[in-house]
Amino acid sequence: MKEYTVKTLSKVAEVGLTRLDSGLCTLDEKNDDPEGILIRSTKMDRSNLNDSLLAISRAGAGVNNIPVKECTEKGIVVFNTPGANANAVKELVLAGLMLSSRNIYSSIDFVRGLEQLSDMNELEPFLEENKKQFKGNELANSSLGVVGLGAIGSRVAGMGVSLDMNVFGFDPALSVEAAWRLPSNVEPCESLEDLFFQSDYISLHIPAIDSTKGIINKELLKNANKACLLNFARHEVTNNKDILEALDAGNLSNYVTDFPTPELIKRANSKADVILLPHIGASTMQAEENCAVMAVDQLKDFLVNGNIKNSVNFPNVSLPRSTEKRITITNKNVPAMIGKIATKIGNLGLNIADMSNVSRGDIAYNIIDIEDQIDEKSLNKLREIEDVINVRLLN
Repeated sequence: MKEYTVKTLSKVAEVGLTRLDSGLCTLDEKNDDPEGILIRSTKMDRSNLNDSLLAISRAGAGVNNIPVKECTEKGIVVFNTPGANANAVKELVLAGLMLSSRNIYSSIDFVRGLEQLSDMNELEPFLEENKKQFKGNELANSSLGVVGLGAIGSRVAGMGVSLDMNVFGFDPALSVEAAWRLPSNVEPCESLEDLFFQSDYISLHIPAIDSTKGIINKELLKNANKACLLNFARHEVTNNKDILEALDAGNLSNYVTDFPTPELIKRANSKADVILLPHIGASTMQAEENCAVMAVDQLKDFLVNGNIKNSVNFPNVSLPRSTEKRITITNKNVPAMIGKIATKIGNLGLNIADMSNVSRGDIAYNIIDIEDQIDEKSLNKLREIEDVINVRLLN
């Protein structure tokens, strides 16, 4: 069988990389023309898309650092690892809720500034006198709005229920059936405006795509009622200028985010209503290992078997092998392609044992198990079919 080479462009947890040493997929960091790439947050561009590249697997959820459109045009599959870091982010959202509701950050800073009080008889009454300025609110019986109910958002919603919060959810991208496999007391909202109006705390868990960029803006924020906004999704989904104005106007009480920007840092240094973290949502040992294992397993299964799971630009498909010879064909999603491919295979004297054809947007993907021997000449005939992007033989 063919041996595939994989290269990393970011530091990936060793527990994942050890799964490549199988004789079928091997790690080769010196190879400038690998079939597979593993990546975390490193920014990629067209220069990374070498001629032999078949797939990129992102150890994380966001793929803003990968030129997905160019990959699709070249027939390169892009994977991510949804859910692998979900618990890590959920726990940081909990920390954000506590930081904003109980004035923990400000109270810690206050105590750090009391070095001059060296006598406990003086310190204790001073603390009793001044602690009232840090009085906060309990989360129980307050309302939590969760925007985006995927792998992370659904966990955050469940966490809110367990904290005795009144939880609202909104996610137009998910089907009703998929979105509401949640605790029955998570109440769906018909619109973002409705969710912002009802929520004391609002947690964002949506991807940064064209339809969501800047979605948290001035018009939407007018619906908030002194809410705390938490952004552990992506900085692109918010308009920071509008958030600062909403803080000044009182529509927002606090803004907690994992995505600092210069204007937010300036605000945080002068006022306590902005709390910034350095993008540590998925920075736990467990999350990094989970992401690495999932990223490697998905990449290896695609390279060796042609199966696709958790791709952001190709349809998901898995077909158990029924023969030793397998062809995968990527083509433009245009009419009559299945017939053209099947006819060409028949004309080449090859018999199809099993086949799966799936499509997504402008791309269609075929897994075809063949009962006969296949030579390079036959593969080239398949590549000559109009609108075929690539053809692979997986022995």
